[in-house]
Amino acid sequence: MKQVTLNLPLDIEEEEVKLYLAMKLFEEGKISLGQASALAGYSKRAFMEILGKHEIPIFDYPAEELERELGNA
Repeated sequence: MKQVTLNLPLDIEEEEVKLYLAMKLFEEGKISLGQASALAGYSKRAFMEILGKHEIPIFDYPAEELERELGNA
């Protein structure tokens, strides 16, 4: 693993930075749900709930593809 050192403003906690970094990397498809939850320091279940609160989808499934599949069912 790589290590990054940051100088943060005093009012921002390290845990908050880890959480937001994990959410963004997951949202961009750079890391898996398991990797993101580990980076943020949460269980997968708790991390999924946090993603929901931030309106970040857990599944990357295009609406067009879902409509096409439902039409074929």
